[in-house]
Amino acid sequence: MNRIAIIGGGISGLSAALRVHELAAEQRRDVQITLLEASDRLGGVLQTEQIGEYLVEHAADMWITNKSEAMQLCEKLGLTERLIPTNAQFRKSLVLRNGKAHPVPEGFQLMVPEQAWPMVRSPLLSWRGKLRLLAEAFVRSRRDGADESLADFVRRRCGDETFERLVQPLVGGIYTADPEKLSLKATLPRFIEMEQEHGSLIRASRHQPRDRSRNESSGTSGARYGLFVSLANGIEELVSTLSRRVAEFADVRCSTSVRAVRPADALNVGWALLPVSACTNADGQECPSYEHFDAVILAVPSFIAASLLANECPTLSAELKRIEYASTVVVASGHKLADIEHPLDAFGLVIPHIERRKVLAVSFTSRKFPGRAPDGHVLLRTFIGGALQPELCDLDDTAVLELVRRELHELLGARGEPDFVNVYRHTRAMPQYYVGHLDLIARIQTAVAQFSGLALAGNYLAGVGIPDSIASGEAAAGQVMKRL
Repeated sequence: MNRIAIIGGGISGLSAALRVHELAAEQRRDVQITLLEASDRLGGVLQTEQIGEYLVEHAADMWITNKSEAMQLCEKLGLTERLIPTNAQFRKSLVLRNGKAHPVPEGFQLMVPEQAWPMVRSPLLSWRGKLRLLAEAFVRSRRDGADESLADFVRRRCGDETFERLVQPLVGGIYTADPEKLSLKATLPRFIEMEQEHGSLIRASRHQPRDRSRNESSGTSGARYGLFVSLANGIEELVSTLSRRVAEFADVRCSTSVRAVRPADALNVGWALLPVSACTNADGQECPSYEHFDAVILAVPSFIAASLLANECPTLSAELKRIEYASTVVVASGHKLADIEHPLDAFGLVIPHIERRKVLAVSFTSRKFPGRAPDGHVLLRTFIGGALQPELCDLDDTAVLELVRRELHELLGARGEPDFVNVYRHTRAMPQYYVGHLDLIARIQTAVAQFSGLALAGNYLAGVGIPDSIASGEAAAGQVMKRL
């Protein structure tokens, strides 16, 4: 029997466990799976909370369907009939300019104006900014293949104003990153491909099929919201169903911390020794108690993996430490619609850094999906912090709530006492894909390959979304099963 340990019970670790079980069944191999989670629950940051008639997500509230892993997982778990699309009535984003919220021009997708007239009419850019953006079709393409930051790419192709007023807030809402450092190749490579193939983003958009998805509708702006889905009872429905499935075949241990991981022998074969508990001898000295496994999947943030591997795998540990993370604070609040002056006729509002506000974005969560707020009420989620304002994450809850109350009043005309207000802190939760990230991950994977039966999984490797995290866990499962 092969014994496999999976450290980390988030969506990546749970997906890895299920995939190991599936591969073992396909290959008719006897595998014992142990999943170790330091906290008292599975699912990591993905959590849904019922507060009265409000359904509140702690972190992600939807995922994109053009990456198939999450949809395939739902099919395996019998959740396909539980999927719900976004509300077509409000499929657009708002951007703040000079203190006032304006819709992103129809057809503008992150950095590409697929339609000229809505862009011309929009008050989000000055006439000079609009002309510079439309001149993107005549900008010479870059052919050297070097990695480039999001900021450098957009300024080069579309101009400073498009970057500052549109792209930075829209992409910042996804990655909570500093766009001056964010690697375009590692995060949004399709725009590089568009430039390389067509010489221009605008020309490339004209070659794409107009009806790219049956779920898309006219009036969509900011992102392809018709491609996003959630579950009727929230993301927790995916996590809890997957957790129950894994518990059927795996030894699941919550509230179990792992302090170090090391190879079982000098040849780095036959992993691993895990100090999962300790005792004390007669002299009062700690005696680590090790468990032996044939393979280990580290489905934890890179800085935790680095700590676990520090003594025995220093080179790999050093590379993992190079990945930086950003923190955010999410304030969820329920309001009577009558207490908010703004019509909230969108999925949310993003705020450009140039506006010098104290919030990154406000998600109108109950406008996205049904069942998130009672009739006549709205659920808002306000985001602060991120890579550009990290100091705001150090504020205590009282200061955070006062900041958000003031900002919601000034931005949306919110008044009166909300039905509830909750603060959710996500410390070092979002990996930063800096320029050179793909080269760094390649070095990490090369170092991992030196150790038989070791694999990594998590949102720092190849994408931060739910489908990416699932794919990462499944890939790690495939790697250890192949090496065994």
